[in-house]
Amino acid sequence: MYTIKNYCMVSSLEEAYELKKKNRNNTIIGGNLWLKMGSRNIMNAIDLSLLGLDQIEEDEEGFRIGCMVNLRQLEMDKGLNNTFCGIFSEAMGHIVGVQFRNCATVGGSIFPRFGFSDVLTAFLACDSYVELYHGGTVPLKEFTDMAPDQDILTHIYVRKDQRRVAYQSFRITETDFPVLTCAVARQEEAFSVVIGARPACARLVEGVSLSDPKSSDCRKAFAREVISRLEYGSNMRGSAGYRRELSEILIGRCLDRITEDELC
Repeated sequence: MYTIKNYCMVSSLEEAYELKKKNRNNTIIGGNLWLKMGSRNIMNAIDLSLLGLDQIEEDEEGFRIGCMVNLRQLEMDKGLNNTFCGIFSEAMGHIVGVQFRNCATVGGSIFPRFGFSDVLTAFLACDSYVELYHGGTVPLKEFTDMAPDQDILTHIYVRKDQRRVAYQSFRITETDFPVLTCAVARQEEAFSVVIGARPACARLVEGVSLSDPKSSDCRKAFAREVISRLEYGSNMRGSAGYRRELSEILIGRCLDRITEDELC
């Protein structure tokens, strides 16, 4: 449970930024779903709803997604999912339920760098960039290593680069947080893997060779090399060892999809 002293519906990003940096207890609110799971006192709750940041815009180079776009919009957007092999539909579709996804926002899911985030895993598998009001455009893979600050995430830009992507996750129950998330991307003969809910923040692993994507031995060697580059931990949903075993299985399932399916 949390308490809010003042609710501020801002009329510009500059107003929101100036208000946010005045006090660390001033907080941007999105769908207000993950925030309510904590316990804190908020001096000023800053609402960006009037700023037109709830649109998915497509151009020749990619998609520009406002921070107030909700997860249901990502799940249902035909252009985005046709371009990226349905990864956003697959990743968002397992997050709680439709009512929840109609409220939870992209910005609220990306900016905190949650370890359990399906959203972060999916975007990391694509060539994604965050647009910060003060800090400019930053590659998402770099943003995940940055410490949270008083800046405002306004958009996420996803470049079209002809990659094939696939997503898998494992949950104990359908509406629970994931035990593990996994995405694999392929550009020509280069593969990259994202593993999240380790239970730490999702991480992108690049530069691992896969000489024969259809060979089971090559796939196992590829998965084990990816796993060796990551750190795993234990929590109430699973042990580090369990997550390593799941990683190999989910990587294999993703490889099946992007090397054999003709869906994208």
